Amino acid sequence: MTDKEKELFLSIDTWFKENLPEPEPCKNQEQVITFFKCESTTEMLEKLKPAIALLDQHQKPYDVVYTNFVGTIVYEDNWQIAVQVKDGNMI
Repeated sequence: MTDKEKELFLSIDTWFKENLPEPEPCKNQEQVITFFKCESTTEMLEKLKPAIALLDQHQKPYDVVYTNFVGTIVYEDNWQIAVQVKDGNMI
């Protein structure tokens, strides 16, 4: 990436760190998967669009996952949830 692209990516990362709480299970390095809640998905996707464009431009793979089953929720705030993972699977 160019210096300008790195700066853009880091600014997006900083926004998320400053505006979203870090789930306790993530702080504790527990095996969890985090999802944006349906109510916040549109806003979060808008914030991520420049990062997604960088990934596309540099042909880096990523996943956008939508699910109706999230398993056992171990953390929840206004924006996101964290769900338990065991052996790589949501439980």
